[in-house]
Amino acid sequence: MTKDMEYYLQDLQARRASAAGTEKDVAAQHGKNRLTARERLDILFDPDTFTEIDTLVLPRHENYPGGKNSRLGDGVVTGFGLVNGRRVFAASQDAAVMGGSLGEMHANKIVKAMQMALKYGCPFIAINDSGGARIQEGVDSLGGYARIFDANCEASGVIPQLSVIMGPCAGGAVYSPALTDFVFMTNNSYMFITGPDVVRSVMQENVSFEELGGGMMHSAESGVCHFLATDDRDCLERVRGLLSYLPGNNQDDPPYISPIDDPERRCPELKDIVPTDPYKAYDVRGVIGSIVDDGAFFEVHQLWAENMVVGFARLNGYVVGIVANQPMVLAGCIDIKASIKATHFIRICDAYNVPIITLQDVPGFLPGKEQEYGGIIRNGARMIYAYSEATVPKLMIILRKSYGGAYCVMSSKGLRGDLLYAWPNAEIAVMGAEGAVNILFRRDVQAAEDPEAKRRELVEDYQQKFNNPYVAAARGLIDDVIDPADSRRILIRSLEVAMSKRERHVPRKHGISPM
Repeated sequence: MTKDMEYYLQDLQARRASAAGTEKDVAAQHGKNRLTARERLDILFDPDTFTEIDTLVLPRHENYPGGKNSRLGDGVVTGFGLVNGRRVFAASQDAAVMGGSLGEMHANKIVKAMQMALKYGCPFIAINDSGGARIQEGVDSLGGYARIFDANCEASGVIPQLSVIMGPCAGGAVYSPALTDFVFMTNNSYMFITGPDVVRSVMQENVSFEELGGGMMHSAESGVCHFLATDDRDCLERVRGLLSYLPGNNQDDPPYISPIDDPERRCPELKDIVPTDPYKAYDVRGVIGSIVDDGAFFEVHQLWAENMVVGFARLNGYVVGIVANQPMVLAGCIDIKASIKATHFIRICDAYNVPIITLQDVPGFLPGKEQEYGGIIRNGARMIYAYSEATVPKLMIILRKSYGGAYCVMSSKGLRGDLLYAWPNAEIAVMGAEGAVNILFRRDVQAAEDPEAKRRELVEDYQQKFNNPYVAAARGLIDDVIDPADSRRILIRSLEVAMSKRERHVPRKHGISPM
């Protein structure tokens, strides 16, 4: 008997309802203070713009050992829509379906969405809430992870990839987020290779989920997490905020916003923010807020390697990446973690056509056995490599100190920095005047009738002859010495001319970054 269209529509609606889950599923997720997979997508995307794909996918297995069953969609919601009016693809794991575990078809859905994002030049967002590999599918599950990792690698540097951890993310599942550009975590999420039970059994260490792989640990200790949020809603709003600074792909420019802030605005407050005494600390975020449009700074990796500050802002409507030493922490010295943090951010900016603004106030690399044993040499070399390799506009202002190797590695002329400036109080030398005098004139000071007076005289002489911005300006190693109040407008004018920059490297398959 021929059935009318209403019959078929009711059948379709029933299947879609089955894929969406039950009220019990929703209540269970809310009971964990987490949103459902679809609720998260509703918050992430602009209202009524998300289009789901592969809703009716099923795994090959109708029944699993132990009575477990999947359902339509196989535990992950995939599709596309608009975020801030721009096209984005996403995959959101559904913890209500076998704990969000990843099986063959679950993985295929994610890979398909990633490949579509790559083909159409759109950012991809993975929302992770999964117990890990689906044990019942064995090697098919492991093969699914491998395909996701490969898709991450293929898309790397071509489209922005964001990972959002909103529940468990354990075992092999952690490597996909680690391969993406940015990782977000909520306070009640966690990531680790092996869980507390295994650690307790093998290593005889008692450790909690939070201590081993919680959001705060990965934000402040390991550096795996770039953004830590209080809950799902806060996290997804931050994702939307970050996307407002990123292009759809590496062929596009970042989104321009017509500025309200005056490009000719002077910043007289800068002379009060930064003390001329090189030994006094200050918060470099105050400098950044003074210079950029409307004081808006979207900081990345805020809780990790705090002696280096990185993040996105706008200058006259154009997106820029800020890399700045933070004198409030370790006097702004560069250590291993700061090198890694800056390197990753520089490479992201270069991949996605974001000009780099470097604000330098650095006494050098952090000394000590711990740093040397940990590989400060190779990690510092990575930052050199990143700055040298970057072909986007590279602008710099030396705010106060610029000593030794730290001067060289942070966007110097030798690393093809485009336009470099210094404030009149800047000290640019191998080391500070007092340290130089202690090394060069130790005997003269000791032999003097008044050693302290002699030392002060030599320090003053060294300052006048070597340790000031005018020596660097005389050699063409900086382009000008500027009034701090003019920093914003000079950076904007420099950015406008550097935006037409065309720079290419010697043809090669790829360089070999320091290990």
